[in-house]
Amino acid sequence: MDCHWVDRCQAYHAVERQHGVDHLSATPDFQPIEPRIHVQVIDLPQAQVGVEWDVRGCLSFKAEPGRWLRLRPGQLLPR
Repeated sequence: MDCHWVDRCQAYHAVERQHGVDHLSATPDFQPIEPRIHVQVIDLPQAQVGVEWDVRGCLSFKAEPGRWLRLRPGQLLPR
């Protein structure tokens, strides 16, 4: 989320879709190099199963601390 490309990133866009949250961009145009997406299966109450998706990194990462917070002022950081 501290990546310069977060709002334009196709990998982050895919993770947003999996989480069912509003997209930072409707049409991301940045294709990251070798994105790493971590998928975790979680046991939920009543024998339910959840899936957590996270972009963990990529070779295109360009640090820009606070980028996501500037794009979504007043919102909590996603977990």
